[in-house]
Amino acid sequence: MNLKPGPLREGELVLIHIENKPALYARVEKITADVKPNWWQVKFLMLTIPVQVVTWIIDDDQIRGADFTMGGTPIRIEKVVAPKEMEPATAPEPEEVKHTNARVLSLHKNYK
Repeated sequence: MNLKPGPLREGELVLIHIENKPALYARVEKITADVKPNWWQVKFLMLTIPVQVVTWIIDDDQIRGADFTMGGTPIRIEKVVAPKEMEPATAPEPEEVKHTNARVLSLHKNYK
């Protein structure tokens, strides 16, 4: 998992740090301008049990990952960048192995 600074966008996955520790994941549902200039209303789908929807009002710096507090509790929001999918590893074809009274055949080949 990679964490990346930068402004949030709708649909992105974020990791929310509470008291300087990773606490929970959330998806950014909607971002709208607040009535105060340079402030934003950010609606999150908190991926907790049970799932919750909350709206936080944060400023330009906070929407880009700057530390802030809520009720005196340190908070930080970081974007999560999913790793690139890796190609599945392919196992080598098993070879026929002979034993004294038995032999093992590959199940990958059609035998008649």
